Amino acid sequence: MGFRGAAVLSATSFFIGIQFICFNVDYRILYRPLTDQVIDDGFQFYTTFFNAPPAIKALLHGFIGVGFIGLLTKLHAWDDSAMFFDGTSLVAYIFAFAVYMSVAIPSLRTIATPAEGNTRDDRIEAMRVLSAGNTIIIVILAGVLLLQAGEEYARRAEAKELAKIIEAEKKAASAPQGKKDQ
Repeated sequence: MGFRGAAVLSATSFFIGIQFICFNVDYRILYRPLTDQVIDDGFQFYTTFFNAPPAIKALLHGFIGVGFIGLLTKLHAWDDSAMFFDGTSLVAYIFAFAVYMSVAIPSLRTIATPAEGNTRDDRIEAMRVLSAGNTIIIVILAGVLLLQAGEEYARRAEAKELAKIIEAEKKAASAPQGKKDQ
């Protein structure tokens, strides 16, 4: 694995790590009884998340960009491995980014800075949608990691098979040739 693969893995792992931190709150929102304590904890967590310093947001979005650049440069090789593994990873990564931009960001805004007329029920619903979106992102990014691991496995398996073929050809070439019938 080279620099491009490491860029994809580090960016994806960073982004999925952020999502797993959020999953501590999301799990209680999605799969536990929705009590006032759970709701207040969710509001507080996501408000803090939304109001993070710009440097933190820049780091998060920068890592997302590193993942895109890594996948695009890996796809540039355009061999079978790149088409299947990296192409699918890029599509999945774009889908995760689309869920982040279309679900997570608007839901965070609704939770942290509700517009005039938004009720507590609207904020709770936004938090539930955000939790579901975060769970979807976790699954998609896990798929990207699995595809990248599959690509590395396929490359190593191919290298082993090529080494076996080369070894067999060397043995065949060095074996004494039988005399032809005269």
